[in-house]
Amino acid sequence: MARAFRWLLPHPYLTLLLTVVWTMLQNEVTAGMVVFGFILGVIITWGTSIWWPDTPKSFRLGKMVTYSFLVIWDIVVANVQVAWIVLTVPNSKLKPAWIAVPLELRQPEAITVLAGTITLTPGTVSADLSDEGHSLLVHVLHTDDPDAVRDDIKTRYENRLVEIFQ
Repeated sequence: MARAFRWLLPHPYLTLLLTVVWTMLQNEVTAGMVVFGFILGVIITWGTSIWWPDTPKSFRLGKMVTYSFLVIWDIVVANVQVAWIVLTVPNSKLKPAWIAVPLELRQPEAITVLAGTITLTPGTVSADLSDEGHSLLVHVLHTDDPDAVRDDIKTRYENRLVEIFQ
């Protein structure tokens, strides 16, 4: 029975997430839209499951919810900071930097979430992952202290993702 359930819903959390996102994108919440979102969630996860051979061994959904709120807050704050930099700092005074962030994370899903978080936050972009997956190359729009940015990424995001995925 569990094998049949896994075949139908290879990634139940992703199916649930897709259902919720689809429903939120509609102008009104109706039972039909929730059902249609669930059907889309099943079809999308089933259709892409060949590229996802394994699910994460451990995943703490509650901690991921709090992590999501933290990321949303950081995106809002970074938008204001980038707007301030664009409006007040002349191009000649910008101090962009390339920063190599050593990773403790080893799960591909966790590294993907970290890289996505960095890229979603205005002013930073994840540019490359080392071949071994041991470091992430990040570009920062403006910083006086690249080491502080690296440490902030590790403490604010990576440490939390280690708790979520291990």
